[in-house]
Amino acid sequence: MNVTITPSSVRGMARAPPSKSYTHRAILAAGYADGATVRDALWSADTQATARAVELFGGTVDRHGDGSDTLEIDGFGGRPDVPANVIDCANSGTTIRLVTAAAALADGTSVLTGDGSLRSRPQGPLLEALADLGARADSTRGNGQAPLVVTGPLTGGDVSIPGDVSSQYITALLLAGAVTDEGISIELETELKSAPYVDITLEVLDDFGVEARKTDAGFAVDGGQSYAPAGGDYAVPGDFSSISYPLAAGAIAGTEGVRIEGAHPSAQGDTAIVDIVERMGADVEWDRDAGTIDVSTAPLSGIEVEVENTPDLLPTIATLGAVAEGDTHITNAEHVRYKETDRVSAMAEELGKMGVETTEERDSLTVHGGDSSLSGATVSGRDDHRIIMALALAGLVADGETTIEGADHVDVSFPGFFGMLEELGVGLERDGRQ
Repeated sequence: MNVTITPSSVRGMARAPPSKSYTHRAILAAGYADGATVRDALWSADTQATARAVELFGGTVDRHGDGSDTLEIDGFGGRPDVPANVIDCANSGTTIRLVTAAAALADGTSVLTGDGSLRSRPQGPLLEALADLGARADSTRGNGQAPLVVTGPLTGGDVSIPGDVSSQYITALLLAGAVTDEGISIELETELKSAPYVDITLEVLDDFGVEARKTDAGFAVDGGQSYAPAGGDYAVPGDFSSISYPLAAGAIAGTEGVRIEGAHPSAQGDTAIVDIVERMGADVEWDRDAGTIDVSTAPLSGIEVEVENTPDLLPTIATLGAVAEGDTHITNAEHVRYKETDRVSAMAEELGKMGVETTEERDSLTVHGGDSSLSGATVSGRDDHRIIMALALAGLVADGETTIEGADHVDVSFPGFFGMLEELGVGLERDGRQ
């Protein structure tokens, strides 16, 4: 699907979709349990991949609702079955990493793969860690990338792993380690990137009755634990990665103001977007108790932002920088190159088609908003939901129409994204049809 955006002002109310990061973890945690009800879940392409894995491990996932869903999950009680089929993780990097560690608990062999993008993403450090912990874990091509073949059972123990490639490795080991015999103690070989995502994991584990902890060297979780949320229920909070889009839309085109609901504080590092937008000059008011953010446009100025712990925000910040006066310098960004696509280059190249001047270095992106004139163009979504949504924001204030190719990939994290834009007053067409 292609979507064409007409320059528009935005106004009204938007509701945050449920958190993708929390939903992934909650679905798998409920799988590790005897069962649980996960409320307000995000039912997207990525989280469905995790749900399919739980079912291949012997659980069941029944969905009720539309949008913010309730999932009734019967778990596999900490011991996954050997899957009867290949585990297809589609485009979900979170799924393949978390599920690879779960597969290592099965008393047999599992095979995991995904689409072309996923098969290019690094899994080697996790495979090595699982091997050190008693499983066999191999890349079929010997390059540390999917397809993966994992044979358990995992026994647990001590392991070291780099922290600067993906925090999802640590999350995967902590989730699986709780049901091993020995538990798992993780020593970080390098500084941890995207640390708030591990904080999310610790929060979800605690909510499911599992004790894990930070240590001087890294993280640890004792074995022999059981997953069981209080009352059998778990509620997913709103997603600040997704909140970044209506928030940025209000900052660049919200002449009459936008209110975002469902923005309650949590461990999500991407809550930083509220401060970033305010620092750039937009009018922002966050009522943390009510979970509402009010934002309206004002002249924006470029700032310096480091994304070591908030990699998913880079595309949104780049678009804000394209609208702002002066330079927006996004630093500590090398790990953002290993997402669904190389998001540093993708934003530089696609914004470049719209007349935006950028300077790209290995670990940074500088957007020269003062030297740019944002014009409508045909741009590629790069099969990446965050690139698509960030480019759609740029289309709100570009001179002329902006057509985004492959826009259906927003289903990965924000299936209702374009509907939300329409409700805020944005003129858009899908495949040429209004």
